[in-house]
Amino acid sequence: MAAFLGPNPTPSRRIIGIAGEPGAGKSTIAEALAAQLGAALLPMDGYHLPQQTLRELGRRDRMGAPDTFDVDAFVLTLADLRIGAATVVAPSFDRDVEEPVADVIAVQPEVDTVIVEGNYLLLDSGGWERVADLLDVTFFVEVDHDIRLLRLINRHVRFGKSQDDARAWALGPDESNAELIRATAPRADHRIRLD
Repeated sequence: MAAFLGPNPTPSRRIIGIAGEPGAGKSTIAEALAAQLGAALLPMDGYHLPQQTLRELGRRDRMGAPDTFDVDAFVLTLADLRIGAATVVAPSFDRDVEEPVADVIAVQPEVDTVIVEGNYLLLDSGGWERVADLLDVTFFVEVDHDIRLLRLINRHVRFGKSQDDARAWALGPDESNAELIRATAPRADHRIRLD
């Protein structure tokens, strides 16, 4: 995959986006690529709205939908990363409690590559349309639907849901989000098909 990156288009920093449906494998690919390149890793999941906020907004049962993230803060972070003049601090996400954790990630100015991964990097509405222009190159990860579904169910079970609840969530909110995300694939510079 590194061969597709090309030369760094800016003197300071290259920002690579990896998008895909829930359970497609984008986090695994992003982590491997970051390790290979010595790059920083910025998961979009850190920008989930807190559980309390989602309950107040009536969106908790749709967690993971585009409007359950702080897209403005995400875009601001990407813009700061683009400038690259100072340390950029960003949140992460704790799957055990399903909450964002502030200021866990710190990208130093000397880091010349940042891998950004998330569902909505290529979405063209709801404020997300500002993201793609802040990325130098984008990849969309695809995998067979049944494999992706099984991965999602197993992940939900691993983090505390019952088998029935995990399957209901994977076929409900996750699948609704996946349909929206799948439609963004043509906007990617490259597509990665996993078998």
